[in-house]
Amino acid sequence: MKVTYMAREYPPNVYGGAGVHLRHLSREMAELCDVEVRYFGDQRTRDGKIDARGYEAWDRMWEGEDSKFTGALSAFSVDLSMVRDRIDSQIVHTHTWYGALAGHLARELYGVPWVATAHSLEPLRPWKEEQLGRAYRLSSWVERIAMESADRVVAVSEAVRKDILEHFGCAPDRISVIHNGIDLNTWKPSPADATRTQFDIQGDYILFVGRTSRQKGMVHLLDAIDRIEADVRIVFCTSAPDTKEVEQEIARKVQEKEPRALWINWLLKEEQYIELYSHCTLFCCPSIYEPFGIINLEAMACERPVVASRVGGIPEIVVPDETGLLVEPGEPEAIAEAINRLLADRDLALRMGKAGRQRVEEHFGWPIIARRTKKMYEEILAQRG
Repeated sequence: MKVTYMAREYPPNVYGGAGVHLRHLSREMAELCDVEVRYFGDQRTRDGKIDARGYEAWDRMWEGEDSKFTGALSAFSVDLSMVRDRIDSQIVHTHTWYGALAGHLARELYGVPWVATAHSLEPLRPWKEEQLGRAYRLSSWVERIAMESADRVVAVSEAVRKDILEHFGCAPDRISVIHNGIDLNTWKPSPADATRTQFDIQGDYILFVGRTSRQKGMVHLLDAIDRIEADVRIVFCTSAPDTKEVEQEIARKVQEKEPRALWINWLLKEEQYIELYSHCTLFCCPSIYEPFGIINLEAMACERPVVASRVGGIPEIVVPDETGLLVEPGEPEAIAEAINRLLADRDLALRMGKAGRQRVEEHFGWPIIARRTKKMYEEILAQRG
């Protein structure tokens, strides 16, 4: 069996959860079948057993004055280039709306079954219109094509499956729930201290990791700072702002809360994130929308307790009062109350961290996710005869 993955993100061009997912899924799947990756970029590499090729947007897409249209239109030009090169795989598997047009065209042109993974859903991210302008209608349109016409739709959580059924005309038997995973050999407690020394992070601190986006709820955690009783700092590690306006808004808010808020506003190396997770007192994920939330797996793998929003796929990861605490989204008082509880009971926080590591080992290792994915591929091919 051979599978072709099509997506926006793939190393070294990774900025979010979908890219992390494909990086590890493709490597694990390469142990089970032949794997090709077509992605947005300019590289052509042989990554171990994986044939990976980047495709660039057409120059014409960057002309003109309305930059908000560029993202969607350039994505479509990349998708067209992806399917221009012959596909000889038995399965085409796309990730997010960025690869959806390519998947649809690949099925029509080459007669290959198409699997589409939904890492998030455009109808539940209305703030994306602030980023894309009217091009948000294009991303929503092509996502609808994927959800309603792909041979199989993968939802990264039961919550996403429910949202797909609510917002799209997708038959329930065409949806498979396969969670995201984590590399347990890489993501584990680290004794390193170079990053903390670099940023002068001393003593107890609460960690946030995520994109600079309204979706991630940074503002709510910032609003909770004054209600946190212990003298701890909150370290915000962010990258890839949705818009300059959102970035500037967060910058003003962080400045108001200094020195209790420290903002590291650029993409760090993986080992730096592991270090910061490993030594934080607790991890906080205040998202207002989170289809899955790989960041919570990362914290749990590093044996950290989690305070997170009770939203989307997070309750499928974080077990309340066992691996962390869940709060209602968008409520700074509730965030502060949960943080205060763990800061006041370090034994409880320690037990939750240990239980979190055990949970990810039992349920979220990539070998488990890959076997489920391969079984799904086999079911699709068997149905085709």
